[in-house]
Amino acid sequence: MTQAELRLCSLLLREYFGEIVEKVGNSLLRTGPRPLRLLVGDTGLLPDQVKKALCVLIQQGLVQFELQQPRGWVQYEAQRQRVLRLLRYPRYIYTAKALYGDPGELLVEELLLHGHLPMSAAVARVAERLTETMEDGKSMDCSEVSNTFVLLADTHFIQRCPQVPPSAKVPPVPALASCDRDMYLVPRLSLPGKGKRRRSCEEEEEEEEGEHRAKRQRQQGGSSEAPPDDGIYWQVNLERFHQHFRDQALVSAVASRMDQTSSEVVRTMLRMSEVTTASGAPHTQPLSSNEIFRSLPAGYNIGKAVLDQYLALLADDPLEFVGKSGDSGGGTYTVSILGAFWGILGHFGAFWGPLPRCHPHLPPLLGRFGSRCARIFRLLLRKKHLEQKQVEDFAMIPAKEAKDMLYRMLSENLVALQEIPKTPDHAPSRTFYLYTVNVMAAARMLLHRCYKSVANLMERRQHEMRENKRLLEKSQRVEAILASMQATGAEAAQLHEVEEMITGPERQQLENLKRNVNKLDASENQVDETIFVLESFIESTMKRP
Repeated sequence: MTQAELRLCSLLLREYFGEIVEKVGNSLLRTGPRPLRLLVGDTGLLPDQVKKALCVLIQQGLVQFELQQPRGWVQYEAQRQRVLRLLRYPRYIYTAKALYGDPGELLVEELLLHGHLPMSAAVARVAERLTETMEDGKSMDCSEVSNTFVLLADTHFIQRCPQVPPSAKVPPVPALASCDRDMYLVPRLSLPGKGKRRRSCEEEEEEEEGEHRAKRQRQQGGSSEAPPDDGIYWQVNLERFHQHFRDQALVSAVASRMDQTSSEVVRTMLRMSEVTTASGAPHTQPLSSNEIFRSLPAGYNIGKAVLDQYLALLADDPLEFVGKSGDSGGGTYTVSILGAFWGILGHFGAFWGPLPRCHPHLPPLLGRFGSRCARIFRLLLRKKHLEQKQVEDFAMIPAKEAKDMLYRMLSENLVALQEIPKTPDHAPSRTFYLYTVNVMAAARMLLHRCYKSVANLMERRQHEMRENKRLLEKSQRVEAILASMQATGAEAAQLHEVEEMITGPERQQLENLKRNVNKLDASENQVDETIFVLESFIESTMKRP
């Protein structure tokens, strides 16, 4: 793990869970798997504090535990990639809202907030939250939220958590296992009723006392029944969301390179195989031309012959977005996931002229060096290996400038220098020095810079909030007073008098703070999009045979 990743993970853990959990998580990330005793000594926290922090991390899926034999102690291991996914939580929630509306948004938010929940608890919480936003006298039906939950499971955006295998005796350290057959099987529940509104403090206290009495009765052997889905917990399937992000980026890349109709053909193919294709598969399931034609949206009035022409055009494209795998059924086609990531990277930064097959450029990185460096970079991609004199001639750049640019890119690991000796003694006068491009090294370097950028943005946002903490607290107090006065029917003059507690300069300062924080949040999301594309590209390239 690099220092940039460790710093970003620490910032994410502190922002989401606080300092104690951040200390425990940071210790596991730095030192690797450790037992509880060493964790207590390394963090300097009380054993109870470390245990509670581990409970939070395990609940959120950020830490895994395993019984070590033959010593018999339990080791805890932090999941680095899972911690970095905390940065993408807002994007998961927004995607669920775009696909399934408010119920889908709140269901995904509740599951991310609690780590995992039973279906009955998640549906009840979301119905209650939706009821709070409705007008008086209206409430959200639990069956509507339940239907959205089923849709999320059917499309694999949520899945069952691993469970303890059924046995006569549960071991002290159980090994969790999941059944692929039941991973997305929703239990048949009857969830009648509607969401409830929040009550006054006295009513809430009475309700809590009643819940405590009922809990004591259950512990003493009462007849209260457990929920029908007791023991079945659900979590968000992050890989399915990543698959959706990848498909959206692929469709955008096809639309940018070709046209809207071609992108809609690819979108239809991805939608038909979104559930049947594994997240790490090199290509989608084969689909016949007839199946694709029947599944096209009704708004696209194109004939079968025109569709075949589009498919042939996509299959012949050098970037290989679509591949032809057979001739049955009018021809069978697949979307090449591994090959398409090169096109996605190219689309992500807008092409600087035509590039050779299967090689992206990295414009965010080359933008630091200028257009002439970009020319040299494209040239090396096309020619593979060139000497310095050849670079000068082909790129039509003076020798002094070309030498300076090559050394600058070499110092940044953007290009590599390969030595080919004529004789075994490696004498410089009898050695060829060839420049080439190591795309994977450049992508890893850019990914490292993205991690540093996100960490800097988060620290800047937290600094802005700390500097204006007093003003933010004053604004919250004024808003709370206004809300309570409006609820009691206060006059407009009284409300105006309370609003004037915040002076004009303070109001201007609040507006500037809000604008700066929104810019920083938007920048974090944009950098995270770049991180996702680069991570997916590196992963797909490593899987390529």
